[in-house]
Amino acid sequence: MKISILTENTASPYFTAEHGLSYFIEHDGKKILFDTGATDVFLKNAEKLKLDVTEADVFVLSHGHWDHGNGLKFLNFPGKPLICHPDVFMKRYQKNTNEYIGINSDFDELNTKFQLIRTKKTYQISENIFFLGEIPRLNSFEAQTTSFKDEAGNDDFVPDDSALAIKINDEIAVITACSHSGICNIIEYAEKVTELSKVKLVIGGFHLKKNDFQTKETIKYFKKNKIKQILPSHCTQLPALAAFYDAFKIEQVKAGMVFNP
Repeated sequence: MKISILTENTASPYFTAEHGLSYFIEHDGKKILFDTGATDVFLKNAEKLKLDVTEADVFVLSHGHWDHGNGLKFLNFPGKPLICHPDVFMKRYQKNTNEYIGINSDFDELNTKFQLIRTKKTYQISENIFFLGEIPRLNSFEAQTTSFKDEAGNDDFVPDDSALAIKINDEIAVITACSHSGICNIIEYAEKVTELSKVKLVIGGFHLKKNDFQTKETIKYFKKNKIKQILPSHCTQLPALAAFYDAFKIEQVKAGMVFNP
């Protein structure tokens, strides 16, 4: 398995950073572009890594936020699948500023550029790779508040937030983007879907902002479940990252890095 970091909030030397996330995943005979960041930065960094995103077999949009999906406008692959939750096309805004934070592509546009697969259910990409669909939110410390609203002014808890679960022998790699549904909820569901209980890797945005109760409970969960490799990134802000470093001596994820779990 190989995960190439195409877009991240920070960058390795000679690569470019932006607020966003895009990973190129190679496993099980499949090449998957997971999110596209906010601009064409993912394409520029892919070129530096000597990766050709046109070779992707499958495209996945984790949820409908601009910093994960606006790069889709630079792609056009009719017939190739783009997998996402049906609610990625919601019109959504920041509560405090009314700033639009949804993606800048609509259903009709993306349906001409890709074979659009919209599903709330788990979608099996290959024998060992699963798009998780809508994540059940079962624990008491995640996904309890939101700073987003829909166009009617109702709270938007980002129901479309999803992730990938990948089997590596008898273990799981969980690849998430923003974890609006809660990183522990995502892991629990990945274990249920794959019918495996050992988690080898968790990488992506954990949506933790402070070293608060939620962050502390998340760290406890990771310790209890003896997760081997922990790589929080993107929307995991410095106080939470520092807490994870103290607990696990994590490595910072940067654009241009390649991981082989």
